[in-house]
Amino acid sequence: MLTRRDVIRSTALAGVALAALPGAVAHSAVLTGTTADSRQTDLAKQILADQNLREGLRMARNLLSSGLNAGSGYQATWIRDMNTFIQVALGVNPPQRFREALLMFFKFQGPEGDIVDLYWPRDPAKAGRESYRTSPLAPGLIADKNTVEIDQESSLVQAVFKYVTATQDATILEERIAGSTVRERLAHALQYLLAERFDREHGLVWSATRADWGDVQPESPRGVLMDASSHRALCIYDNAMLVIAIDDYIKLPGGNARDAAHWKTIRDGLKQNIRKHLWDAKRQKFIPHVYLAGSPFPEDFDENAILYHGGTAVAIEAALLTRQEVLRSLDHMDANVRAAGAASIGLTLYPAYPEGFFKNPQLRDPYSYQNGGDWCWFGGRMIQQLVRLGYIAEAYRDLQPMVDRVVRTGNFHEWWTLDNQPRGSGDFRGSAGVLGRAIEMLQAWAEQNTHPLRSGPGIDAKY
Repeated sequence: MLTRRDVIRSTALAGVALAALPGAVAHSAVLTGTTADSRQTDLAKQILADQNLREGLRMARNLLSSGLNAGSGYQATWIRDMNTFIQVALGVNPPQRFREALLMFFKFQGPEGDIVDLYWPRDPAKAGRESYRTSPLAPGLIADKNTVEIDQESSLVQAVFKYVTATQDATILEERIAGSTVRERLAHALQYLLAERFDREHGLVWSATRADWGDVQPESPRGVLMDASSHRALCIYDNAMLVIAIDDYIKLPGGNARDAAHWKTIRDGLKQNIRKHLWDAKRQKFIPHVYLAGSPFPEDFDENAILYHGGTAVAIEAALLTRQEVLRSLDHMDANVRAAGAASIGLTLYPAYPEGFFKNPQLRDPYSYQNGGDWCWFGGRMIQQLVRLGYIAEAYRDLQPMVDRVVRTGNFHEWWTLDNQPRGSGDFRGSAGVLGRAIEMLQAWAEQNTHPLRSGPGIDAKY
């Protein structure tokens, strides 16, 4: 068991390790010439011949064909999860299943535009929590909203965009829910964040303090609802998710130029303010939190020594980093995996928060659950971005440990310990979705690059 003193020491060592990283590393996307073409072709053939990639993709598609709930331990339908598996799942499900599921979230949309996290069948025999939400538009179902996080609205916008892109079914945007179209409701969801969770001083959206992309605050044992003990903060994950959502909203077919110009201005302002307030140029990493009214952690704790792997991956998807910064971030992640003794860059953050910093039992110990657990759910997102940017060798290298353990255990588990043992929910669809998508992208690149004359730098973002 790591004590707070142990973790603070590992924090200092991590800073030394990052400072010692080479300033320039030869990465795959910069290779050119005949020899490079030959190596690229060999890599493509190796990827296509990899039986574990084939088996991992088969397993992902098989799991995603069987339901919409988040996993065997989560019987509800969650929007943050669905957003990460909808692309692969649409290939093995009737599109109508996802159309109806997406529309259900709008049926629970609040009057101010907010979106719930999840919905599930209502059991009349069980008493509900005060936070539970019902809707006359969804008889027999009940919903709930975690208020310490703010990715529900962004996740729904992104998921609708992915659905429309994959199915070419733009009619969903004009579907009316209680008098308002889905397009109008998407804008209302985005506006909710700007009206209710926007800090004007920094020009960014805020949430409660959490561990990177997590959904649990440190101040209370359950930790999923804002209360008097909460500490409001700005973080990269929330703001990057909003940037992506605005981008996706703008790209939806049938929009008008005036509306697009409005949202582009907001998006560009967010991107500028993220760089200004959340990017630490000296350490070449994102600052975990900018607190608006004090931190929940001791004054002598250097939280900025922690690198948020998940939030960084999402920031790369939001085009918030230069190519050099992407490579530097990848080097940091790989160094952290080695320093922690972890198995993959799914390591959600490093170093972990010390013992007892989070009151929720799942996060109390370092390197457990969202406090430094190893999650394919976010490691896979980093792989997708590496493929998109053309860093194929790095993507393949860092994907293999995640796929290998899935194939070895025969299941997509929620997260993994430092010694690579599965934990949490089995049949975790978010993991299946992001790993399956990463494999699809990698294989698509390999198909395009089995001959030097047809080679290309990477997979376009639209893939």
